Amino acid sequence: MHRFSADPDQTGEELISLKREDARHAVKVLRLHSGDPVEIVVSGVRRAGIIREVSETEVTVRIQEALPSTETRIRFVLFQGVPKGDKMDLIVQKATELGVSAVVPVMMARSVVKLDQKDRIRKQERWQKIVREAGKQSGRCVIPEIHLPVSVRETEDMLRMLDAVAVPWESGREFGPAAFVKKHPDVRSMGIVIGPEGGIDPEEISFLSSLSCDIITLGPRILRTETAGLAAVSAFSALYGEME
Repeated sequence: MHRFSADPDQTGEELISLKREDARHAVKVLRLHSGDPVEIVVSGVRRAGIIREVSETEVTVRIQEALPSTETRIRFVLFQGVPKGDKMDLIVQKATELGVSAVVPVMMARSVVKLDQKDRIRKQERWQKIVREAGKQSGRCVIPEIHLPVSVRETEDMLRMLDAVAVPWESGREFGPAAFVKKHPDVRSMGIVIGPEGGIDPEEISFLSSLSCDIITLGPRILRTETAGLAAVSAFSALYGEME
């Protein structure tokens, strides 16, 4: 079934009009007609709908019952050390598919890439566009937010607002995802902090530990930065029952 999003101010009690771009796509590309079923996402809620009227510039949909959400119950926030090249493109795309609520790019001590303010804005816009497309493709009800890149110290307030934070590190040898979940069984939100290619500097680990973040292991193998965050999100999603 084809899915469209609608702004809250476009929505009446029973009828909505698709955005002009979506209406054109529905008519010209998808060849939808009056009576065809569609899905509508409004303010993060999936609804069934039936196309009522179609013209070259407008498509009106009658809203029906609510559908099950595709969002995770836990709000996952990925704090990703900014990698070199285009690795971040893959990370934000796949993290979106896995259900993260937000990605915070972090400039760490061992980050190879150095971004000035202009670069940070440009990168954020690019990553947010990738996330929007990934969200549509994967059936997300809520499009994740990509924050402007920040320093490790600038993450403090965001980390403190979360119920728990896991920091995979090569020296966190005896405390893995299963132990983390046992320690934090009822979280509503959690952060995952991933280092760049060179890993997380010991001073940054000390800072994160001072904020009560849990230093964990993801196993005996060394994972690349573009693998570690996705592996962690997958592991925690499974352990917390988000993949059932």
